[in-house]
Amino acid sequence: MFVAVIIEMSNEDHEIAVDKILKLYGFKPNGKYIYESNTIGETTLTRLKREIDKVSDSYDIVNFYQYPIEGTLVVTTLAKKKWHRRIMQQEE
Repeated sequence: MFVAVIIEMSNEDHEIAVDKILKLYGFKPNGKYIYESNTIGETTLTRLKREIDKVSDSYDIVNFYQYPIEGTLVVTTLAKKKWHRRIMQQEE
């Protein structure tokens, strides 16, 4: 599965912590606040999200773009310490 992560952290400490976590999980930076991986599995991704949740606060925003999940694009967002999931399907 391909996963891209875009982070918008409220302070530098959070940014450094999330950067370390993403690199630990095998993500490669592709721009200042963009990370990508094509080797992460669903179980590992769930663990990653929990780790990021621990070091973030309500002012941080983290977007995960996952493709393919059952042939669709899934966007998961952490904002205001709440997770939101959107499933984007192509109209036929």
